[in-house]
Amino acid sequence: MKALTRNSWGRRALLLLLLLVVLAPAFGWASGVVGYAEPLENAAEATGAADEASPLISGPFPDYSVPGLGAPAGTLVSAVVGTTLTLVFALCAGKLVER
Repeated sequence: MKALTRNSWGRRALLLLLLLVVLAPAFGWASGVVGYAEPLENAAEATGAADEASPLISGPFPDYSVPGLGAPAGTLVSAVVGTTLTLVFALCAGKLVER
């Protein structure tokens, strides 16, 4: 993480990620306003596959929500956790590649 904050591009990238995380609830709200639906879910409904589907594993944040929290707060928590996990994984993978 230190290497990321040392470079000006790293600081800008982290600020951009932070901005996107903070805006995630607004994106969630906007998708509801315009009636956005995931294309894969649309295809499953169109073919009838959605009626026969049963999830093997329920994700920790189904539909980007957190049980007990409202939609905006749940989306924000999902964005923070997802972004943090992805960033940590990418940094660890980068360290392994450097060796």
